[in-house]
Amino acid sequence: MKRILAADIADLDKLVAIDREVIGNASRRGTIKRAIENGQCLLAKEEEEIAGFLIHDTSFFECAFISLVIVAPSKRRRGFASLLMDEMVKSSATEKVFSSTNQSNADMHKVFLSNGFIESGIVENLDDGDPEVIYFKRKTSGR
Repeated sequence: MKRILAADIADLDKLVAIDREVIGNASRRGTIKRAIENGQCLLAKEEEEIAGFLIHDTSFFECAFISLVIVAPSKRRRGFASLLMDEMVKSSATEKVFSSTNQSNADMHKVFLSNGFIESGIVENLDDGDPEVIYFKRKTSGR
């Protein structure tokens, strides 16, 4: 059974291990730890195994912003990213929810579009030669 839960500090090492598997290092450990401590980290479980996690905050023009969605490679294409995003939008403290991904990340663009997010702009110069595409979804509209 798939479940979405608030991450607990006891989950930190497992979340960092999934992140390391995806990006090749543990450089975001502090970010993940702070998100857990601030109640801004959701995790997806299948049975008792953590499949992925999502980090969010409200620092993007005082709107909710999904800053990170990570799913273990062995758990991809099974709906975990969508479950995490859906739960975050439903429980969002703000009416507007934003997120972003690099223009080159075709898989994540599909995830956003299949979850009712719409393109809302592009930011140049974050990653050289790979603009960041901003996505938006209104909490109540389902758009």
